[in-house]
Amino acid sequence: MPEHTLAPAPHPVPKRSAVRSLLRLWPYVRPVRWFLAGSVCAALLASCAALLVPLVLRRIVDGPVAHHDTAALWPPAGLLLLLGLTEAGLFGVRRWLVARPLSRVERTLRGDLYARLQRLPVSFHDRWASGQLLSRATSDLFTLRLFLAFALVFLIVNSATFLTGVAIMFSLDWRLGLILVLPAAPLVVLCSFFEARYSSVARRAQDQIGDLATVMEESVLGIRILKAFGRHRTMARRFRDQARELRSTELRKARLLADLWAVIVGLPELALGVALCVGCVLVAHGHLTAGTLVAFLSTALALRWPVESLGWLLAYSNEAATASDRFFEVMDARPAEEQDTPRTDLRPEGAEPDGIRFTGVGFRYPDAPPDTPDLLRGVDLHIRPGETMALVGATGSGKTTLTALLPRLYDATAGTITLDGTDIRDLPRQRLRELVAVAFEEPTLFSASVRENVLMGAPEAGPQALERALDTAQADFTRRLPEGVDTQVGEQGLSLSGGQRQRLALARAVVGSPGFLVLDDPLSALDVHTEALVENALRQVLAGTTALVVAHRPSTVLLADRVALLADGRISAVGTHQELLESCPAYRELMSGDPADRVREGSTAR
Repeated sequence: MPEHTLAPAPHPVPKRSAVRSLLRLWPYVRPVRWFLAGSVCAALLASCAALLVPLVLRRIVDGPVAHHDTAALWPPAGLLLLLGLTEAGLFGVRRWLVARPLSRVERTLRGDLYARLQRLPVSFHDRWASGQLLSRATSDLFTLRLFLAFALVFLIVNSATFLTGVAIMFSLDWRLGLILVLPAAPLVVLCSFFEARYSSVARRAQDQIGDLATVMEESVLGIRILKAFGRHRTMARRFRDQARELRSTELRKARLLADLWAVIVGLPELALGVALCVGCVLVAHGHLTAGTLVAFLSTALALRWPVESLGWLLAYSNEAATASDRFFEVMDARPAEEQDTPRTDLRPEGAEPDGIRFTGVGFRYPDAPPDTPDLLRGVDLHIRPGETMALVGATGSGKTTLTALLPRLYDATAGTITLDGTDIRDLPRQRLRELVAVAFEEPTLFSASVRENVLMGAPEAGPQALERALDTAQADFTRRLPEGVDTQVGEQGLSLSGGQRQRLALARAVVGSPGFLVLDDPLSALDVHTEALVENALRQVLAGTTALVVAHRPSTVLLADRVALLADGRISAVGTHQELLESCPAYRELMSGDPADRVREGSTAR
C-alpha cells in the first residue's frame, strides 16, 4: 500500500441545472436518436387515439343515444374498439423500439466508465471508495437507462398530450376549459420549488448508497478479520447506522414527492369538480349539449395521467440528472497523460545501456497536508545495467512509493527517472510497463485461473515460460491443485495461503523475462525453507535483468549486488551489504534491530 493516509471518498455536489446535466448524455443518445424519436411518435399516436375517444363519445351521446337509434350505435362503438386496440398496439411498439437500443447505450456507458477507471492514475483510486465507483457503474447507469426509455419519452409525450387535450377542451367549451387551466400557474411554481429541494436529497441518497456498498464490500472481503477479532457485530452496527441514514433520506424523498403529488392531484380534481358543476348548469339551461359535457369530462379524465405523472417524472428526471453528474464526475477526471508521439527507443543509437537512474527525484501525495515535507526529496540513485539493487529503509520512509514511480503508477513531482538513458515520460505507458515488471508486497490475484493470473504479466508467453516462472517462484503447489494451472483461485485468491499468493505474484512478475524488475519485499510471506529455495531460483532471474528490490530482511538483501539506504526522503548511503555494515551506523541499526549507539559500543568493546 502507498505510504500515506487515504482521503475519504469525495462527495462533490455541483450546482447545475438538471437539463444541463442530462444534455451531457447526448453523445451517447445520438446513435439511437431515431429509435427514441420513433418511440415518442408511437406514444404520441397512442395518446392521440385516447383523446379521440371523448369525441366519439360526444357523437354517440348526441346522436344514437339522444335519438334512441340503436342501429346507429354500432359504427361508433366499433370505432371505440379500434381506437383502444390501436392505443395498446402503439404502446407495445414504443417499448419494442427502445428496449434493445437503450440496453446498448447502457452497455456503452458502462464500458466507457470502466475504460476510464483503468486509465485514471492510482492517485484517483486512492481518493475514491470502491463502493462509490461500483454504485456509479451499476445503479446510476440503470437509472439513466430507465430515464431514457420511459421518463424522457413521457415528459415529451405527456406535455404534448396535455396541450392537445387543453386545445380540445377549449374547442368544446372555453368556459369549462378556463376553469381547468387555472391551477397551471401554482403547479409551475410548486414544481420549480420541488425540483430544487428534491435534487439535493436525491444526490445525498445516491452518495449514501455508494457508502453502503463500500461497507458491504469491505465486510465481505474482510470477513476473516471480522470473525477472527469478533468485530462482526461492530460492522453490523455500522451497516445498520448507514442503512438507517439512507432510509431517512429516502423517506425525505418520499415526503417531498408526496407533498408534490397531493397538490398535483388535488388541484386538478378540485378544478374538475367545479367544471362538472358549471357544466351541469350550462346543460340544464340549454347552453351546452350533454354529449359535449361528456366529451369534455372524458377529455379531462384522459389528462389525469399526464398531470398526475408530472411529480413522478420530475422526481425521476432529477435522479437521472444526479446519476449523470455522478457518471461524469468520473469521466471528467483527468486520466494519466498519454504521450502522442513518444520515443520508443530505450537509448540513443550507439549509446551504452545505462540501467535505471533517479536524478533529483521528489514526490508528495496530492492529499498530503500542506505543512508537511515531501515524502521524497532529491533522490539520486543509479542502478547499473544487469545489477540488482536492494532498497532498505525504516517503515514509512517511502520505499514502496519510490518503486511505484518507476512504472509510473505515480508521477514524480520533481526530478527525472531514466531507463537506459531515456526519460520514462518519453515512453508510452504501455511500452514502459512491458519493460518494467512489478511484484508488490501485498499480492493481488483475480477471480481467474492460475494460468490467467500468472500470464497477466506477459499475455503472449507460452507454456514453457509459464512453467519456468512457476519453478522460479517455487509454486509447484499449482500442479497439485484439482485442475492444475487451470484451477480457479477465487476472488482475491483467498482460496490460497498468503505465501502461495505471493509466489504467484512473483511468477507473474518474472514470466515475461523483463528487462527491468521491481520487487517490493517479494518474500515476506514465505517460510524460511521456501524463502531459501525461491532465493536460489531468483538469483538466476536477477542475473539477466536490472532490478530494484525493496528488502526488510538480511536474507533478501543478500540477493542484491549493492544496497541503497533511504532515509529522510533521500538516498543516504549506497554500497555492498558488508560495506554498509562497516561504515553506516543507521544501516547496522536497521539490519540488527539494535540502536546505533549500542552497535557502536559493542564494536568498540570488541
